[in-house]
Amino acid sequence: MRMSRLFLRTLRDDPADAEVPSHRLLVRAGYVRRVAPGIYSWLPLGLKVLARVEAIVREEMEAIGAQEVRFPALLPREPYEASNRWTEYGPNLFRLTDRKGADLLLGPTHEELFTLLVKDLYGSYKDLPLSIYQIQTKYRDEARPRAGILRGREFIMKDSYSFDVDDAGLEASYQAHRAAYVRIFDRLGFEYVVVHADSGAMGGSASEEFLAVSDTGEDTFVRSPGGYAANVEAVTTVAPDPVPFDGLPAAHAEQTPDTPTIDTLVAHLQERFPRDDRAWTAADTLKNVLVMLRHPDGSRSPLAVGVPGDREVDPKRLETQVSPAEVEPFGEADFAAHPDLVKGYIGPAVLGEDGPTGIRYLVDPRVVDGTRWVTGANVAGSHVIDLVAGRDFTADGTIEAAEVRAGDPAPDGSGPLELARGIEMGHIFQLGRKYAEVLDLKVLDENGKLVTVTMGSYGVGVSRAVAAVVESSHDDLGIVWPRALAPYDVHLIAAGKDEAVHLGAARLYDELRAAGLDVLFDDRPGKISLGVKFKDAELLGMPTIVVVGKGFADGVVEVKDRATGDRSDVPVDDLVELLSASVREGRPLPPPT
Repeated sequence: MRMSRLFLRTLRDDPADAEVPSHRLLVRAGYVRRVAPGIYSWLPLGLKVLARVEAIVREEMEAIGAQEVRFPALLPREPYEASNRWTEYGPNLFRLTDRKGADLLLGPTHEELFTLLVKDLYGSYKDLPLSIYQIQTKYRDEARPRAGILRGREFIMKDSYSFDVDDAGLEASYQAHRAAYVRIFDRLGFEYVVVHADSGAMGGSASEEFLAVSDTGEDTFVRSPGGYAANVEAVTTVAPDPVPFDGLPAAHAEQTPDTPTIDTLVAHLQERFPRDDRAWTAADTLKNVLVMLRHPDGSRSPLAVGVPGDREVDPKRLETQVSPAEVEPFGEADFAAHPDLVKGYIGPAVLGEDGPTGIRYLVDPRVVDGTRWVTGANVAGSHVIDLVAGRDFTADGTIEAAEVRAGDPAPDGSGPLELARGIEMGHIFQLGRKYAEVLDLKVLDENGKLVTVTMGSYGVGVSRAVAAVVESSHDDLGIVWPRALAPYDVHLIAAGKDEAVHLGAARLYDELRAAGLDVLFDDRPGKISLGVKFKDAELLGMPTIVVVGKGFADGVVEVKDRATGDRSDVPVDDLVELLSASVREGRPLPPPT
């Protein structure tokens, strides 16, 4: 490809809405172009990278015996109605109606279609195990699309599904997919971690995520020195043992004026009710947070969450626990509808499904029987001290909604947790029989008895992978593509206005191509300055840059390694063989000169 003909315009300025490096660089370098919020066109260079990602995914899927199919993106309502996801997806689903009034949707994911396809064609245990997959465009009406192609409303995903007669077969299929995913992400070339994950609305017994480690990622995950790793939504709290009630002081309400916050309450306790054994801390208080849950059918219900006062409620952990409901703030109108609640001083006495308000009350797992708390008395300017869980109040249950902090113990005892951020690149589930039961997918077993098929679900963010690679592989000048994904192996630059240089570069272009290399040739005429050509080469990010310039008259060209920045003078006669060996066999380029 000659740049004089390439459909490309690079930009010197960052797009106004760019928040992360991949968004900024992919747009500036002309790989993608924004159409609307969360919707992007793929331009020639971007499509070449995307195709390379797809090729890696296909190779590894086929290596485990998975077969490719392709479903439409425009789907009927009925299968999603049967699984209840027509409702559960809520506003995230793109719904439309055809001219005859039939309800349709743009597919966010295709579990139902895969299940029905197998049901339509297979009916015996002899047909299984089976793994099929597709690489398909998905649609989700993101409330806040951001970060370019990392979080869009239209994106490309590989989703595969395994079908087995029994749980042992599912486990084997799951492990085969997991191993394939390790190979896929190893080949994509960015740092990643495999973490325990919450199955969420997908359901199922086991779930793991593959996260690209990135400071710009939206997902928070934890890991311990002993090898535990999980996304923050899946972390379980190490709860203390219950404490005997014997000898604990009786609860007593005290005036605590002007203490609507945890900080003001702790300061007041220190001044007016000092402890004999130690100072009061925020961890001695029980904070009761009220939210409203909006259910898929549009109804709303209140929920109270009790957490130690030194921790905040983590919105993502809470949303995972209450899915498919969505969490909304408890507003002034909601307080007006519940006059028994005293804002800023809410306590367990008025909470609970059997309490005066009837509001469901769930507490952090640390709130075990016998633990003593300072919490609201549900009277303005008043708190209860020495309120004992299990003796003075009982919640409706527990909930994993409090924030996870660095230094918290790992659930498996493998040491203190550290927090990091990542981009979700893959998610694998042992779905079990959830969709097979709903859609009646059964086969005859070896005894002639109908049994429900058990399923696994496995997704890879294909378009997202392009952005994830850029997030981990760029510098101040532009993108640094790993060779396996680069649109071209070599970026060849004809430097200057000398006709002999341009003719020599054109000859090298033909020779490199004849050797089987993909070459992007910057043959733009001399009116394009050498500085602009160099800036474009750095921005576009091909792994090897070859400059045919002044040294060409002496039989030498300059070769630059984009990743390291090393430059070497290479004899023209050796260039094709050297670059062929570098691309095909991974041999290093000559040392810098």
